[in-house]
Amino acid sequence: MMALYWRKKQKVNAAEVLSWRERGIGDGGTLTRLNTKVLRAILLGDNRNFCVAWGNTSKSAIFYENGKIYLENYLECLSCVHSKPHALYKLPKRSKKEKFQDTLLCQSPLETTLASPSDQKPSLLCLTANNWLYRLADSTGQELERVFLSSKHKFGYINWDVSQELFYVKSILNKSTSLQQQAGTAQNAVMHLAIFQVFPLQIVAMMEINKQVFGNGITDVDLSQGVLAVSYSKKALKLFSFEHILQKYLVEKITLGKPSSLLNGKTVGDVPFGIPTNIHITDCPPVLFEVSCSSNGVQFGGFPWHYIHTPPKKCHQGTHHFRSLKDSTLAINGIQNMDCCALESDMIFFHPDESGRIIHMGPSTINVLKILGERNSELPSKVIEDFSIVTQRNEIPSSQITVTSSGRTVKRRFQQLDDDCFYETFRTVIYEDELDLLAVVVTTSSQEREGHVRIQLHDNQSGQLLKTVELLEPWDETFRHDLIFDKDTIAHIVHRNSDVGCYLYKLKTDARSFPK
Repeated sequence: MMALYWRKKQKVNAAEVLSWRERGIGDGGTLTRLNTKVLRAILLGDNRNFCVAWGNTSKSAIFYENGKIYLENYLECLSCVHSKPHALYKLPKRSKKEKFQDTLLCQSPLETTLASPSDQKPSLLCLTANNWLYRLADSTGQELERVFLSSKHKFGYINWDVSQELFYVKSILNKSTSLQQQAGTAQNAVMHLAIFQVFPLQIVAMMEINKQVFGNGITDVDLSQGVLAVSYSKKALKLFSFEHILQKYLVEKITLGKPSSLLNGKTVGDVPFGIPTNIHITDCPPVLFEVSCSSNGVQFGGFPWHYIHTPPKKCHQGTHHFRSLKDSTLAINGIQNMDCCALESDMIFFHPDESGRIIHMGPSTINVLKILGERNSELPSKVIEDFSIVTQRNEIPSSQITVTSSGRTVKRRFQQLDDDCFYETFRTVIYEDELDLLAVVVTTSSQEREGHVRIQLHDNQSGQLLKTVELLEPWDETFRHDLIFDKDTIAHIVHRNSDVGCYLYKLKTDARSFPK
């Protein structure tokens, strides 16, 4: 039993209560923070460790999300809440045409009462290869809703615009062949986006991205936080306001299951009509922001707002530039370079904890940076280091010249890489928001043991090392790895050439061992 701490009641006005709730200081927020604090203390205790609870291999993809493991391309679901996974449901096999292409997990807001009871529970949005959008109950796999998208356009991706509020389904890029370009018969339309409201499931708009309006050389289109981002082959990115597009170019509001004049009175979302294009863009919308960047794109964040990009010129390769979103002024210390020689490029991204900090990870160093600046100041912002995490490796580089026993001098032709498997190397860093911990994956190899991997748990505020977790399976850097840290669970998914392996670790007090 856990004893709760009760404050002596005192009179407070309504404004104070509302302010506390907004900042998470109310009774509910206090209890939640207390629970996560207790769980963090248990997890970091000396008598607790992560032990292998389950392992499996499959010829199809394996996914972990929100305490569940999905097998057979989302047809089979296991719950990971208890010490060992147990089956929740298994759906019948689907044909190649009906295969799930992409999925999103939906969780309704607790403070809102929705019209349908099924909307209050988590559900899966599944996009199929034949352009159907399904909504399935996450705990049973029961079909709740389905919508036919189109018989003209091939849709392949689903993603959030505003998390748990708006999502969009994106068609595959329509590339013109060289013969079509020579003959002058290249198609104008490049891509289609269908934007939906989640609760309840409802269509907002279907829009076409074409060359006539947005220009040639489009390589990708995304929607995030109400901003339409268009990427170009000339290493440029343009941002447009989706709200402006919706207000100016919407020709008709449409509703799923209701007739539409755009379909000559046919029902929206039915076969074979699907969803009509109800946004007709006749001229290029105002460009909110435009920047030249390399293939790794642009990231936005920080306080005040900044963006990080790598200019497309060769001389800037390997550098990351921090610029003010207001006027593109380069920040002081705003060119960050990990200065390493490695097969894998360094990673840089705004911290998921919404603190405005930046995580910059190389093979041997992780720098957590922050931006200092005033919102309306004329002075440029400054990038400083908050803390850094380094590997335990010999910082003295091995000599390029060696002398043999006979006195002959031998010069090594190639320098050893910073992410060589025999060095301790950072592979990825993950943030666990509820425990406020950074999980850092470190690998090393020796003649006795190849691909040894451990997870270092660091305090998110100071970078202090608090605990180390050893993984039993080897880490082969030639394969893709997904590592998920979810409170008392660690899932390691390995995408090998012939199959996919999943290893599940749970927090326990006994020694680790593989299940029989």
